[in-house]
Amino acid sequence: MSTLPHIPVLRRGRDYESLDQIEVKDHKTGEVVAKVSTVNAGIVRKDLAKISEGRKALNKFTVAQLMEISAKAGEFFLNGTLPLGDKGHTQSGQEYVELLSRTSGLPWIMVKRNMAKIHYALTHMQEILNGLSRGLDFSIIDKGQGEQFGTSLSFFPTAHALGLVMPSNSPAVNSLWLPSIALKTPVVIKPGKEEPWTPYRLIQAFIAAGAPAEAFSYYPTDHEGSGEILKSCGRALIFGDKNTMAQYANNPAIQLHGPGWSKFLIGDDCIENWRDYIDVMAASISDNGGRSCINASAILVPKYAAEIADALAQKIGPFAPLPNNDENAKLAGFANLKMADFIDTQIEDGLKTPGATDVTAKYRNGPRKASFEGGVYLRPTIIHAESVTHPLYNREYLCPYACVVQVPQAEMLKHIGYTLACSAITKDAAFIEQLYAFGEIDRLNIGPVSTMKISWDQPHEGNMFEFLWQRRSIERGW
Repeated sequence: MSTLPHIPVLRRGRDYESLDQIEVKDHKTGEVVAKVSTVNAGIVRKDLAKISEGRKALNKFTVAQLMEISAKAGEFFLNGTLPLGDKGHTQSGQEYVELLSRTSGLPWIMVKRNMAKIHYALTHMQEILNGLSRGLDFSIIDKGQGEQFGTSLSFFPTAHALGLVMPSNSPAVNSLWLPSIALKTPVVIKPGKEEPWTPYRLIQAFIAAGAPAEAFSYYPTDHEGSGEILKSCGRALIFGDKNTMAQYANNPAIQLHGPGWSKFLIGDDCIENWRDYIDVMAASISDNGGRSCINASAILVPKYAAEIADALAQKIGPFAPLPNNDENAKLAGFANLKMADFIDTQIEDGLKTPGATDVTAKYRNGPRKASFEGGVYLRPTIIHAESVTHPLYNREYLCPYACVVQVPQAEMLKHIGYTLACSAITKDAAFIEQLYAFGEIDRLNIGPVSTMKISWDQPHEGNMFEFLWQRRSIERGW
């Protein structure tokens, strides 16, 4: 087929080709691989006025039926050949891997691992929803009310739809919205510019599995259009940097997914055995190319900071770019070259402030920013900082990066700040109790557990059931 794939806007499941289209390009060669229709805020606003059609379509199913559809969608997403746009193109699972790799910079092996996470979430939806709802009988959602645990229960939806302003950094972030379909909530998705593929493929997988097309809206749009999605759906998720998060910090209808500033701590009782934990720390820093919000970006230890930084630098510092199809690939390329330049400059500027060393410099065998086969990559960076006041402490970048700093155990919690995922190597009961009580850690791992380990029924950020459904008081007189 000679024509390029065209990804249409989906207006409540119906294809729409716009005159305004953007080109999606290979991150190495610049070759155009597809065109994507875009729409303005006016069309988004017009369509969202009728978004209730999606919920009506989902309400024809029980939650149990939608969980079965989700499981089928998981199989289609992983292995199926699905439509790729509206020009007759189709896409197998492997073709999805290769196309996403070409435009995002993620090597095949990382895309496949992200696919596996999404597949797991879809095929274990009952387990996930049981965890999120604490064992609710979902026929109560179907009927609107019911009896469980000796109590009359009733729930009502909090939103017309779930709005999603998605990023381009990692496909697995799409797993966060997957429970919404089983929870009878349509989705309105603004995809990431370099990553239109995953949400589109997921929508096609759901439709192939029997979900109503009206439950899915897909709007490649601009900043104003994104604002309409966030404002009009009733509930929304947004991904972005610290400045983006600040704009919506006081809006409970918008769930924020920004920098994680995830951390690794070693207590006094375990520090003498620090060598035993280098592998799990290195994995926390570098898995998924360092692009996840739960990648560790700071290591706090009471002793041996310089030695630990050096050991980590030896472990991951030699990572170098490899071909996208190499199963040993550890680094992801940058589709946005300005972002690579920005990160590299930020780190170099930080190193101008005394008190920090780029320990990986002697193990990298080249500059941090590297070109390979036409692509741009950032090699790992391990910083040893003398103090938590250094500007390179508590920073997070879209590459394997971490700052190792020495802090007395008694002062660690004063200095970690907000932490999405924290792994603490300690058996000290008093320290563990302090960690349990610390309100700025969202997900806590005790022991040698990677910050990258997730449990779908214990989300590290937000509870989708409680976000989309609210319990109401109910009393029946007869």
